[in-house]
Amino acid sequence: MHELSLALEICRLTEEQVGHDALGRVVTVAVEVGDDAGVDPSNLEFCLEVLLAEPPFVGATPRLLRLPGDDLRLSYLEVDDGRPDD
Repeated sequence: MHELSLALEICRLTEEQVGHDALGRVVTVAVEVGDDAGVDPSNLEFCLEVLLAEPPFVGATPRLLRLPGDDLRLSYLEVDDGRPDD
C-alpha cells in the first residue's frame, strides 16, 4: 500500500508550501495522477481524506485530477486567506 506513503509525502509538501501555521486554512489539495503512474487513485484519495481530516489540516479536501501519462504531482493548493471577497 504505497499510496499511504504517497499521501504522507503530499501532506509534507503541502506543509512545506504553506507553512505549518497555515495548514488549518488549506481547503483543497489537488494532485495530478497519470493513468500509468502505478497508483490506485481511489486508494490514494482515501488515504488523503483520512490524513487531511485530522489536525493540522482539519478538513481539507483532496482533489485528484486524472490525466494520461505517468505523472504524479501536487497540482495546486487552495488556501482560505480569510478575505471575504473570494
